[in-house]
Amino acid sequence: MRGTTLMTDTLPVEQAQAAVTRFVAWLDRYGETSYDHQSFFASDLGRSAKALYYKKPLLGMLAVSPMIFCEGFVPSARRLFWKPQRFPIADAHYAMGFAFLSQVFGEERYYRKAVHFLEVLKETRSPGYEQYGWGYPFNWETRTGTLKEQTPFITTVPYVYEAFREVYRIDGDQNWQRIMRSIAQHGLQDYRDFETSRNGSTCSYYPGDDSGGVINASAYRAFLLTAAAADFSDDAYREVAARNLNFVVESQNPDGSWFYSTDGERDFVDHFHTCFVLKALAKIELIAKTPECTRAIERGVEYYVRHLFDERGLPKPFSRRPRLTIYRRELYDCAECVNLAVLLRGRFPELDNKLSNVLASLPEWQKSDGSFRSRQLLLGWDDVPMHRWAQSQFFRSLCFLLYCNTNNSKLASCQRK
Repeated sequence: MRGTTLMTDTLPVEQAQAAVTRFVAWLDRYGETSYDHQSFFASDLGRSAKALYYKKPLLGMLAVSPMIFCEGFVPSARRLFWKPQRFPIADAHYAMGFAFLSQVFGEERYYRKAVHFLEVLKETRSPGYEQYGWGYPFNWETRTGTLKEQTPFITTVPYVYEAFREVYRIDGDQNWQRIMRSIAQHGLQDYRDFETSRNGSTCSYYPGDDSGGVINASAYRAFLLTAAAADFSDDAYREVAARNLNFVVESQNPDGSWFYSTDGERDFVDHFHTCFVLKALAKIELIAKTPECTRAIERGVEYYVRHLFDERGLPKPFSRRPRLTIYRRELYDCAECVNLAVLLRGRFPELDNKLSNVLASLPEWQKSDGSFRSRQLLLGWDDVPMHRWAQSQFFRSLCFLLYCNTNNSKLASCQRK
């Protein structure tokens, strides 16, 4: 990468730029498929063990224990359970990251990389749906049964919308806008709403889901439809988005936190799902300027900085655990911390300090080959590169930071993204 003048403030932005340079070189060598966090349970055998755990926890614990042991102590054993795959959510993050880099450095090769990932996304959309949607490339075993590969998820689709949106802002290609409109229609039409109050509704996680209640899912959809309402001047999107947003705001706990779900069972509070909710609210606030959104962000950030960081000021996975965990720190948490802190930079001094701490810890996370470590385990590290968990997310967050620190891209403009 050629140099550029950066507004560093107190942040080690040059270090972030160097990390991105090394990562891009690694990605070119490594390729665009990888193992995944879910690789241990993606096979028929793994899914059967997981299904047994959900139905009969004590017996199921014996069935899943070999996978759990490998995940915590022999992470490279993923290759024994499943295969490397391409992940749409990762492709979307890579597209956004390269779109940011193309604007920071003015280099055509980064723009071409962003377009490459959009073309891949066009080809990997979920089949069988009129509109564009994306999900996982494997069968996912859940508490309610098996979700077939390529089932669209509202937690994936908004990222793809953003990816097409970022590149459209650069080149104005009407093909990207046409796909954005299709994604918005998918988000509006293919997910069910379940009324939770006079003004609020939770949404389904995937087409056919008959429960709802997952808070980050409704936050994602609220952002997607709010953005689409602004992009296409369509109140149909705005009305549904407002009800999903109200559900998210109404689900906030008195201490400012959010449980994963309102179902009374999944009442854990973790780092990156908290970031997902706050990140969606921050983006909606920039578009819709709703005071309810602002108050929820303020309360949420206060909880976040006080309860989801360790004694070093670095992200910790849980403030309220669902179960025994086999790791100390998570790359995904670092990635989402950077994303959130850049979006809200300058508003919350404690959050700004956390951003500085995470960036200062970059050398701990980046390996000599340019890839990032996935987890710090109880003993050692999980060094298996996983595009979805969270190589692509951390890359995108660092590129976003660089974009927001260039002299020709003021923070206010950055935050409008």
